[in-house]
Amino acid sequence: MRILLSGVCGFVGTTLARALVAHGHAVTGFDNFIRPGSESNRAELKRLGVKLFHGDLRSASDLETLPEVNFVIDAAANPSVLAGVDGRTSSRQLVEHNLAGTVNLLEFCKAHRAGFILLSTSRVYSIAPLAALPVEAKHGAFRPKPRTKLPPGVTAAGVDETFSTLAPVSLYGATKLASEALALEYGETFGLPVFLNRCGVLAGAGQFGRADQGIFAYWLNAWRRQRPLKYIGFGGHGHQVRDCLHPRDLVAVLERQFAAPKLAAADRIVNFAGGAPSAMSLRQLTDWCADRFGPHTVAADPQPRPFDIPWMILDSAKAARVWNWQPTTPVAAILDEIAAHAEAHPEWLELSAPL
Repeated sequence: MRILLSGVCGFVGTTLARALVAHGHAVTGFDNFIRPGSESNRAELKRLGVKLFHGDLRSASDLETLPEVNFVIDAAANPSVLAGVDGRTSSRQLVEHNLAGTVNLLEFCKAHRAGFILLSTSRVYSIAPLAALPVEAKHGAFRPKPRTKLPPGVTAAGVDETFSTLAPVSLYGATKLASEALALEYGETFGLPVFLNRCGVLAGAGQFGRADQGIFAYWLNAWRRQRPLKYIGFGGHGHQVRDCLHPRDLVAVLERQFAAPKLAAADRIVNFAGGAPSAMSLRQLTDWCADRFGPHTVAADPQPRPFDIPWMILDSAKAARVWNWQPTTPVAAILDEIAAHAEAHPEWLELSAPL
Protein backbone atom coordinates (compact mmCIF):
# COMPACT_ATOMS: atom_id res chain seq x y z
CA MET A 1 0.00 0.00 0.00
CA ARG A 2 1.25 3.48 -0.88
CA ILE A 3 0.63 5.88 2.01
CA LEU A 4 1.01 9.66 2.34
CA LEU A 5 1.49 10.86 5.92
CA SER A 6 1.07 14.56 6.68
CA GLY A 7 3.03 15.81 9.68
CA VAL A 8 5.38 12.87 9.12
CA CYS A 9 8.23 14.27 11.22
CA GLY A 10 6.09 14.89 14.26
CA PHE A 11 5.94 12.32 17.04
CA VAL A 12 2.78 10.61 15.80
CA GLY A 13 3.77 10.82 12.13
CA THR A 14 7.25 9.41 12.74
CA THR A 15 5.92 6.60 14.94
CA LEU A 16 3.33 5.60 12.35
CA ALA A 17 5.79 5.87 9.45
CA ARG A 18 8.26 3.63 11.26
CA ALA A 19 5.60 1.00 11.92
CA LEU A 20 4.00 1.17 8.46
CA VAL A 21 7.37 0.71 6.75
CA ALA A 22 8.04 -2.29 9.00
CA HIS A 23 4.72 -3.73 7.80
CA GLY A 24 5.79 -3.45 4.17
CA HIS A 25 4.01 -0.24 3.11
CA ALA A 26 5.58 2.44 0.91
CA VAL A 27 5.40 5.70 2.86
CA THR A 28 5.67 9.24 1.54
CA GLY A 29 5.89 11.98 4.15
CA PHE A 30 5.05 15.66 4.13
CA ASP A 31 6.06 18.21 6.79
CA ASN A 32 6.73 21.92 7.19
CA PHE A 33 9.26 21.33 10.01
CA ILE A 34 8.01 24.29 12.06
CA ARG A 35 7.81 22.27 15.28
CA PRO A 36 11.02 22.26 17.28
CA GLY A 37 12.40 18.73 17.27
CA SER A 38 10.83 17.63 14.00
CA GLU A 39 14.11 18.01 12.11
CA SER A 40 15.64 15.38 14.40
CA ASN A 41 13.39 12.73 12.82
CA ARG A 42 14.33 13.46 9.21
CA ALA A 43 17.51 11.33 9.02
CA GLU A 44 15.90 8.21 10.53
CA LEU A 45 12.93 8.38 8.18
CA LYS A 46 15.21 8.71 5.18
CA ARG A 47 17.18 5.66 6.33
CA LEU A 48 13.92 3.73 6.49
CA GLY A 49 13.14 4.63 2.89
CA VAL A 50 10.41 7.19 3.58
CA LYS A 51 10.22 9.75 0.77
CA LEU A 52 10.18 13.15 2.45
CA PHE A 53 8.75 16.35 1.02
CA HIS A 54 9.13 19.76 2.64
CA GLY A 55 6.03 21.89 2.26
CA ASP A 56 3.14 23.62 3.97
CA LEU A 57 -0.32 22.06 3.91
CA ARG A 58 -1.84 25.53 3.89
CA SER A 59 -0.45 25.98 0.38
CA ALA A 60 -2.34 23.84 -2.12
CA SER A 61 0.45 24.17 -4.66
CA ASP A 62 2.88 22.47 -2.24
CA LEU A 63 0.93 19.24 -2.75
CA GLU A 64 1.08 19.33 -6.55
CA THR A 65 4.39 17.47 -6.82
CA LEU A 66 3.47 14.68 -4.41
CA PRO A 67 3.24 11.19 -5.93
CA GLU A 68 0.01 9.24 -6.25
CA VAL A 69 -0.90 7.15 -3.20
CA ASN A 70 -3.68 4.81 -2.13
CA PHE A 71 -4.35 6.42 1.24
CA VAL A 72 -3.64 9.69 3.03
CA ILE A 73 -3.29 9.76 6.82
CA ASP A 74 -3.69 13.27 8.18
CA ALA A 75 -1.48 13.48 11.27
CA ALA A 76 -0.63 17.19 10.93
CA ALA A 77 -2.21 19.64 13.33
CA ASN A 78 -1.68 22.30 15.92
CA PRO A 79 -2.74 20.03 18.81
CA SER A 80 -3.20 22.58 21.61
CA VAL A 81 -6.66 23.16 23.02
CA LEU A 82 -5.43 26.64 23.92
CA ALA A 83 -4.26 27.39 20.38
CA GLY A 84 -5.57 30.67 19.09
CA VAL A 85 -6.38 31.99 22.55
CA ASP A 86 -3.09 31.72 24.47
CA GLY A 87 -1.25 34.52 22.68
CA ARG A 88 1.29 32.13 21.12
CA THR A 89 -0.63 31.39 17.93
CA SER A 90 -3.35 33.32 16.16
CA SER A 91 -6.83 31.96 15.66
CA ARG A 92 -6.38 32.40 11.91
CA GLN A 93 -3.20 30.30 11.92
CA LEU A 94 -5.01 27.57 13.86
CA VAL A 95 -7.84 27.42 11.33
CA GLU A 96 -5.42 27.54 8.40
CA HIS A 97 -3.30 24.68 9.77
CA ASN A 98 -6.04 22.40 11.05
CA LEU A 99 -8.92 23.02 8.67
CA ALA A 100 -7.58 24.57 5.46
CA GLY A 101 -4.74 22.02 5.49
CA THR A 102 -7.25 19.19 5.71
CA VAL A 103 -9.25 20.67 2.82
CA ASN A 104 -6.11 20.68 0.67
CA LEU A 105 -5.46 17.03 1.56
CA LEU A 106 -9.05 16.13 0.68
CA GLU A 107 -8.62 17.84 -2.70
CA PHE A 108 -5.47 15.77 -3.19
CA CYS A 109 -7.46 12.61 -2.38
CA LYS A 110 -10.16 13.65 -4.82
CA ALA A 111 -7.62 14.18 -7.60
CA HIS A 112 -5.86 10.85 -7.00
CA ARG A 113 -8.86 8.74 -5.92
CA ALA A 114 -7.14 8.08 -2.59
CA GLY A 115 -8.70 7.13 0.72
CA PHE A 116 -8.47 9.50 3.69
CA ILE A 117 -7.93 8.82 7.39
CA LEU A 118 -8.14 11.75 9.80
CA LEU A 119 -6.48 11.41 13.18
CA SER A 120 -9.01 13.43 15.14
CA THR A 121 -9.30 14.10 18.86
CA SER A 122 -11.34 13.65 22.01
CA ARG A 123 -11.56 17.45 22.04
CA VAL A 124 -14.46 17.38 19.57
CA TYR A 125 -16.73 16.55 22.53
CA SER A 126 -18.64 19.37 24.24
CA ILE A 127 -16.74 21.08 27.02
CA ALA A 128 -19.61 22.37 29.16
CA PRO A 129 -21.14 19.00 30.14
CA LEU A 130 -17.68 17.47 30.60
CA ALA A 131 -16.59 20.35 32.82
CA ALA A 132 -19.77 19.90 34.86
CA LEU A 133 -19.42 16.13 35.35
CA PRO A 134 -20.14 15.09 38.94
CA VAL A 135 -16.77 13.73 40.08
CA GLU A 136 -15.06 12.74 43.29
CA ALA A 137 -11.40 12.23 44.16
CA LYS A 138 -10.43 8.63 44.89
CA HIS A 139 -6.82 7.47 45.34
CA GLY A 140 -5.57 10.81 44.04
CA ALA A 141 -7.70 10.84 40.88
CA PHE A 142 -11.12 12.08 39.84
CA ARG A 143 -13.78 9.58 38.85
CA PRO A 144 -17.49 10.01 38.08
CA LYS A 145 -19.49 9.87 41.28
CA PRO A 146 -21.09 6.45 41.71
CA ARG A 147 -24.87 6.28 41.62
CA THR A 148 -25.06 9.70 39.97
CA LYS A 149 -26.85 10.39 36.72
CA LEU A 150 -24.29 11.10 33.99
CA PRO A 151 -24.91 12.85 30.66
CA PRO A 152 -25.86 10.66 27.70
CA GLY A 153 -22.76 9.11 26.17
CA VAL A 154 -20.79 8.92 29.44
CA THR A 155 -20.26 5.90 31.66
CA ALA A 156 -17.52 4.85 34.05
CA ALA A 157 -15.84 3.34 30.96
CA GLY A 158 -15.52 6.77 29.39
CA VAL A 159 -17.01 9.07 26.77
CA ASP A 160 -18.40 7.33 23.70
CA GLU A 161 -19.15 8.54 20.18
CA THR A 162 -22.77 9.45 21.00
CA PHE A 163 -21.68 12.21 23.39
CA SER A 164 -22.58 15.77 22.39
CA THR A 165 -20.29 17.69 20.04
CA LEU A 166 -22.15 20.98 20.41
CA ALA A 167 -20.11 24.13 20.92
CA PRO A 168 -18.13 25.10 22.81
CA VAL A 169 -15.44 22.54 22.02
CA SER A 170 -12.58 25.11 21.78
CA LEU A 171 -11.29 26.60 18.54
CA TYR A 172 -8.99 23.58 18.22
CA GLY A 173 -11.84 21.14 18.69
CA ALA A 174 -13.99 23.08 16.23
CA THR A 175 -11.33 22.82 13.50
CA LYS A 176 -11.14 19.06 13.97
CA LEU A 177 -14.93 18.68 14.06
CA ALA A 178 -15.27 20.75 10.88
CA SER A 179 -12.52 18.64 9.28
CA GLU A 180 -14.47 15.51 10.18
CA ALA A 181 -17.65 16.84 8.58
CA LEU A 182 -15.87 17.90 5.39
CA ALA A 183 -14.06 14.57 5.15
CA LEU A 184 -17.34 12.66 5.30
CA GLU A 185 -18.86 14.95 2.66
CA TYR A 186 -15.88 14.49 0.34
CA GLY A 187 -16.13 10.75 0.86
CA GLU A 188 -19.83 10.65 -0.01
CA THR A 189 -19.63 13.12 -2.89
CA PHE A 190 -16.58 11.67 -4.61
CA GLY A 191 -16.82 8.02 -3.58
CA LEU A 192 -13.71 8.00 -1.39
CA PRO A 193 -13.12 5.73 1.62
CA VAL A 194 -12.96 8.02 4.67
CA PHE A 195 -12.35 7.13 8.32
CA LEU A 196 -12.34 9.45 11.32
CA ASN A 197 -10.27 8.13 14.21
CA ARG A 198 -10.86 10.12 17.39
CA CYS A 199 -7.79 9.56 19.52
CA GLY A 200 -7.21 10.02 23.21
CA VAL A 201 -3.91 11.39 24.49
CA LEU A 202 -1.15 9.88 22.36
CA ALA A 203 2.08 9.22 24.22
CA GLY A 204 5.46 7.56 23.82
CA ALA A 205 9.19 8.05 23.49
CA GLY A 206 10.26 10.93 21.28
CA GLN A 207 7.16 13.03 21.87
CA PHE A 208 8.06 16.70 21.86
CA GLY A 209 8.59 18.30 25.26
CA ARG A 210 5.60 20.59 25.56
CA ALA A 211 2.43 20.06 27.55
CA ASP A 212 0.26 20.72 24.49
CA GLN A 213 2.14 17.99 22.59
CA GLY A 214 1.35 15.42 25.29
CA ILE A 215 1.13 15.78 29.04
CA PHE A 216 2.62 12.36 29.87
CA ALA A 217 5.87 12.92 27.96
CA TYR A 218 6.12 16.52 29.07
CA TRP A 219 5.66 15.67 32.76
CA LEU A 220 8.29 12.92 32.73
CA ASN A 221 10.85 14.98 30.82
CA ALA A 222 10.31 18.05 32.99
CA TRP A 223 10.55 15.96 36.18
CA ARG A 224 13.75 14.29 34.96
CA ARG A 225 15.32 17.71 34.37
CA GLN A 226 13.89 19.19 37.60
CA ARG A 227 11.98 21.81 35.65
CA PRO A 228 9.12 23.69 37.34
CA LEU A 229 5.85 21.75 37.32
CA LYS A 230 2.45 22.92 38.44
CA TYR A 231 -1.00 21.48 39.14
CA ILE A 232 -3.35 23.97 37.46
CA GLY A 233 -7.01 24.31 38.38
CA PHE A 234 -9.32 21.94 40.25
CA GLY A 235 -8.01 23.17 43.59
CA GLY A 236 -4.39 22.66 42.56
CA HIS A 237 -4.42 19.00 43.68
CA GLY A 238 -3.59 17.31 40.37
CA HIS A 239 -6.63 15.04 40.42
CA GLN A 240 -7.56 15.62 36.77
CA VAL A 241 -7.47 12.39 34.72
CA ARG A 242 -6.55 11.48 31.14
CA ASP A 243 -5.99 8.15 29.40
CA CYS A 244 -3.12 7.49 27.01
CA LEU A 245 -2.44 5.45 23.88
CA HIS A 246 0.76 4.62 22.03
CA PRO A 247 0.31 5.63 18.37
CA ARG A 248 1.86 2.39 17.11
CA ASP A 249 -1.26 0.65 18.49
CA LEU A 250 -3.19 2.41 15.70
CA VAL A 251 -1.34 0.54 12.96
CA ALA A 252 -3.47 -2.59 13.26
CA VAL A 253 -6.67 -0.66 12.66
CA LEU A 254 -5.12 1.50 9.93
CA GLU A 255 -4.31 -1.62 7.96
CA ARG A 256 -7.87 -2.87 8.38
CA GLN A 257 -9.16 0.49 7.19
CA PHE A 258 -6.93 0.36 4.11
CA ALA A 259 -8.71 -2.84 3.08
CA ALA A 260 -12.20 -2.10 4.42
CA PRO A 261 -15.32 -1.99 2.29
CA LYS A 262 -17.43 1.14 2.43
CA LEU A 263 -19.06 1.56 5.83
CA ALA A 264 -22.05 3.56 6.99
CA ALA A 265 -21.08 7.08 8.08
CA ALA A 266 -21.76 6.31 11.73
CA ASP A 267 -19.28 3.42 11.67
CA ARG A 268 -16.56 5.62 10.22
CA ILE A 269 -16.41 7.79 13.36
CA VAL A 270 -14.72 5.79 16.11
CA ASN A 271 -12.84 6.45 19.36
CA PHE A 272 -9.37 4.92 19.72
CA ALA A 273 -7.82 5.27 23.15
CA GLY A 274 -6.17 3.47 26.02
CA GLY A 275 -9.36 3.80 28.02
CA ALA A 276 -9.78 3.32 31.76
CA PRO A 277 -6.89 0.80 32.14
CA SER A 278 -4.42 3.44 30.92
CA ALA A 279 -5.90 6.43 32.74
CA MET A 280 -3.90 8.40 35.31
CA SER A 281 -4.20 11.66 37.17
CA LEU A 282 -1.36 14.16 37.38
CA ARG A 283 -1.07 13.26 41.06
CA GLN A 284 -0.64 9.59 40.18
CA LEU A 285 1.82 10.48 37.42
CA THR A 286 3.76 12.49 40.00
CA ASP A 287 3.97 9.46 42.27
CA TRP A 288 5.26 7.38 39.36
CA CYS A 289 7.93 9.99 38.56
CA ALA A 290 9.03 10.20 42.20
CA ASP A 291 9.53 6.42 42.27
CA ARG A 292 11.49 6.45 38.99
CA PHE A 293 13.49 9.67 39.18
CA GLY A 294 13.47 10.74 42.83
CA PRO A 295 11.80 13.68 44.59
CA HIS A 296 10.72 16.92 42.98
CA THR A 297 8.36 19.67 44.09
CA VAL A 298 5.16 20.37 42.17
CA ALA A 299 3.57 23.77 42.75
CA ALA A 300 -0.18 24.41 42.88
CA ASP A 301 -2.21 26.99 40.98
CA PRO A 302 -5.89 26.53 41.76
CA GLN A 303 -7.02 29.09 39.17
CA PRO A 304 -8.91 27.38 36.32
CA ARG A 305 -7.83 27.60 32.68
CA PRO A 306 -10.13 27.85 29.67
CA PHE A 307 -11.44 24.51 28.40
CA ASP A 308 -10.09 22.44 31.31
CA ILE A 309 -12.11 19.37 32.28
CA PRO A 310 -11.62 17.14 35.32
CA TRP A 311 -11.95 13.67 33.78
CA MET A 312 -11.53 12.63 30.16
CA ILE A 313 -11.38 8.96 29.26
CA LEU A 314 -12.49 7.73 25.86
CA ASP A 315 -14.61 4.60 25.62
CA SER A 316 -13.31 2.49 22.71
CA ALA A 317 -15.98 -0.22 22.87
CA LYS A 318 -17.13 0.73 19.37
CA ALA A 319 -13.58 0.21 18.05
CA ALA A 320 -13.66 -3.30 19.45
CA ARG A 321 -17.06 -3.95 17.90
CA VAL A 322 -16.49 -2.44 14.45
CA TRP A 323 -12.76 -3.10 14.00
CA ASN A 324 -11.96 -5.87 16.48
CA TRP A 325 -9.42 -3.43 17.94
CA GLN A 326 -8.01 -2.87 21.39
CA PRO A 327 -4.83 -1.18 22.64
CA THR A 328 -1.89 -3.49 23.18
CA THR A 329 0.70 -1.27 24.90
CA PRO A 330 -0.03 -0.92 28.64
CA VAL A 331 0.46 2.42 30.35
CA ALA A 332 3.40 1.07 32.38
CA ALA A 333 5.24 0.24 29.16
CA ILE A 334 4.47 3.66 27.70
CA LEU A 335 5.82 5.44 30.78
CA ASP A 336 8.92 3.23 30.90
CA GLU A 337 9.59 4.01 27.23
CA ILE A 338 9.25 7.77 27.79
CA ALA A 339 11.45 7.61 30.89
CA ALA A 340 14.19 5.67 29.09
CA HIS A 341 14.15 8.22 26.27
CA ALA A 342 14.31 11.10 28.77
CA GLU A 343 17.31 9.49 30.46
CA ALA A 344 19.06 8.85 27.15
CA HIS A 345 18.35 12.34 25.79
CA PRO A 346 18.94 14.87 28.57
CA GLU A 347 18.79 17.70 26.00
CA TRP A 348 15.30 16.76 24.77
CA LEU A 349 13.41 19.66 26.35
CA GLU A 350 15.86 22.20 24.95
CA LEU A 351 15.69 20.57 21.53
CA SER A 352 11.94 20.12 21.25
CA ALA A 353 10.60 22.93 23.42
CA PRO A 354 13.16 25.74 23.49
CA LEU A 355 12.50 28.40 26.11
